[in-house]
Amino acid sequence: MAPPPASEREAATAVGARLERAAERYLSERGLRMLARNYRCRGGELDLVMQHGDSIVFVEVRYRRSRAYGSAAESVDRRKQQRLLRAAEHYLARHGARAGCPCRFDVVALHGPLDALELDWIEGAFSA
Repeated sequence: MAPPPASEREAATAVGARLERAAERYLSERGLRMLARNYRCRGGELDLVMQHGDSIVFVEVRYRRSRAYGSAAESVDRRKQQRLLRAAEHYLARHGARAGCPCRFDVVALHGPLDALELDWIEGAFSA
């Protein structure tokens, strides 16, 4: 199967950035503080890295227009969790001062049309 045209990829990237900003705003309003966005390493990518009290929170942002094929949260399967764990380990290794902090993995699941999003914040969605 051929990759989508560049214009479709750019549109999808723009939508993804918009959804991540919405998740960031939501979490910031609830007391989390941004540390990093779209942290990439060879092992994977972290959408958002935030601090909540003394904890480092690795946030995966997922979107599904419909729940017909499962929820956005359900799409964070074991394989995706392993990639997030590797990326989190990399982040902590590169940011030594934070390495001793408690950590958790949250999922922000977004559903519905872009102009009427439903947001579910799942704290501690999975553990290492």
